[in-house]
Amino acid sequence: MCKHLILLTAVFILLNSCSSPEKENPHYRNWSHYLGDPGRTHYSSLDQITPENVNQLQVAWEYNSGGANDKSVIQFNPIMVNGLVYGVSPDSKVFALDAATGKEVWANKPLEESGLSRGILYWENGEDKRLLLGIKHHFVALNALTGELISSFGENGKLNMKAGLGQDVNDVWLEATTPGVIYGDLLIQGFLTSERLPAVPGHIRAFDVRTGEQKWIFHTIPQPGEFGYETWPEHAWMYTGGANNWSGLTLDEERGIVYIPTGSAASDFWGGDRKGENLFANCIIALNANTGERIWHYQTVHHDIWDRDLPAPPTLVTVTHNGKKRDAIAQITKSAHVFVLDRETGESLFPIEEKAFPPSELFGEEAWPTQPIPQKPEAFARQFFPETDINPYSKDKDSLLAILRKTKNGGAYIPPTVEGTMLFPGYDGGGEWGGAGFDPTTGILYVNANEMPWILAMIDVRGKGGTTLYDQGKKVYQTYCMSCHGAELQGSTFHGTAPALVSLKDRMSADSVKNILTKGRNTMPVFAFLSDAEKTSVAAYLMEDKTSPALSGKDEIIAAPYAHAGYNRFVDSEGYPAVTPPWGTLNAIDLNKGEILWKVPLGEYEELTAKGIPVTGTENYGGPVVTAGGLIFIGASKDRTVRAFDKKTGKELWKYKLPFSAMATPCTYEVNGKQYIVFAAGGGKVTKERGDLFVAFALP
Repeated sequence: MCKHLILLTAVFILLNSCSSPEKENPHYRNWSHYLGDPGRTHYSSLDQITPENVNQLQVAWEYNSGGANDKSVIQFNPIMVNGLVYGVSPDSKVFALDAATGKEVWANKPLEESGLSRGILYWENGEDKRLLLGIKHHFVALNALTGELISSFGENGKLNMKAGLGQDVNDVWLEATTPGVIYGDLLIQGFLTSERLPAVPGHIRAFDVRTGEQKWIFHTIPQPGEFGYETWPEHAWMYTGGANNWSGLTLDEERGIVYIPTGSAASDFWGGDRKGENLFANCIIALNANTGERIWHYQTVHHDIWDRDLPAPPTLVTVTHNGKKRDAIAQITKSAHVFVLDRETGESLFPIEEKAFPPSELFGEEAWPTQPIPQKPEAFARQFFPETDINPYSKDKDSLLAILRKTKNGGAYIPPTVEGTMLFPGYDGGGEWGGAGFDPTTGILYVNANEMPWILAMIDVRGKGGTTLYDQGKKVYQTYCMSCHGAELQGSTFHGTAPALVSLKDRMSADSVKNILTKGRNTMPVFAFLSDAEKTSVAAYLMEDKTSPALSGKDEIIAAPYAHAGYNRFVDSEGYPAVTPPWGTLNAIDLNKGEILWKVPLGEYEELTAKGIPVTGTENYGGPVVTAGGLIFIGASKDRTVRAFDKKTGKELWKYKLPFSAMATPCTYEVNGKQYIVFAAGGGKVTKERGDLFVAFALP
């Protein structure tokens, strides 16, 4: 794109924009925030597209953003501000498109490195209009009209998120994948970090949106003298990590409150070194947005040993409860529950039972004796996998039943075991990072869910150092690598895509393995904290070197007595879930009454439907958009199809098959009287097809 066209576009937007995206040009009705608004409602007041005409939708434009590869994903929710659609490609190129035509206005890859991005922030004050987003461990600020880095922000436009945490974390991985919120001139932000040690503590911080200067910090792992410190061992704040916000934040602008959902503490599945409730892990935290001071908190899982991170930002809702209007937040969970809490006090609008669960069988572990279970609304996915629910369409019913009978299978919050514990809903929910949509005119929450069983198993690694470098390397691998790459080196799709490492010696050298451990690659984090001896031992294990002697003094290289056996879906030999369908659903929940109104399958295996099997639904990632026109738009399913549903009944009204699955929340906006729906479709996560497509639909 020539510089003259960029300049003309910039002048046009400057002449037709206002001091903030909320005071819109009459030619545009924007989608200027991640997930639609600071309240994360996914809601649009647009009503041009209706149940009566939605079947007339057609492709308005397509844009291939570039940067796709065999490991890439797109999980990006586009925004549109005053005529420009902003997006990020699989390799972290930021771009601006004409919202009506999809024509590229500018594109810039601000950093050499690439990372997962789920969204972007827009801020303006007068003629200062900027975009802010995370790329790996940096947050960058770009001129929204040209794409150029803004040198006054951070260091030449880049803010190092590893600085300012109060300890040296340079060799430990963190990544800013999901946008936070902007409140006035404050950027409030969390980040993704490892949930196995060593890990960065997930403290929440506010930065000056102009300069990047850190303004306040809230310690999610309390330090001496702070509220919650007694819920950990005495010195835990010095060695543990996690309790981080990777899934995004929600802002009540009127009250000046930011709501922060957090994940589990490190390490995920064995917490013998962090006995206690572990505040503020697995919490919804309400902070004063100006100062970072805690107003209230609610912990949804005590002493999490199941990786039950809060997977999405809560949704600001206003409901009619006991005849009165109540401003609340609705927080979905991986366990498929919804916590509906008063915005100002954290009081639950519906009863919550502290239910007793069994103690842990693992050495050194002290599972918390109770967990909070909302009584209303009922869970929007099944909570228990009985033998009668074995997939009736599978040719492997007998072998699946045998596996099920070997697992600890008593519903939610049965502690991890060496034999294997049934986790249902699985690691990815239930609810996941796509979040929930809310219709403020009716009080109805819309949320898509997975119903995939997973098996959580631990491996006892006590006293198993061995006599060879291979033995030592296996132990390091089990500690740091196995949860992603698998106990048998088979690979996984849980954290992005972790490739299979079987016969790695045929395609990679030991030095290459050590280099990747030191620097990371694609979605794999940096393991620079490992000693050279530990990296050498891992390389020996992966190179199948069973003759080199063990390194002296390196026999006991880890403190934890157990390693996680990996993220293993419970599926049959053809890859179908072991449980009876549905495997993915879309749900409507009346938050006024706390009742599920309807539930329908989301996604389809066409080969099963052709056999006469009712539509099963599929695993799905990415959330819905709810419109005043009476529709829910959603991609998310692994069948490469985007759909529109009647929001009153759940009836599917329109669908369109894309070359790649749209595993991201779409957006909708209006330009010159025409409503558009834009999906980012790049596949990944649970699909083989991976691409770089952004596609818009509109009426003829």
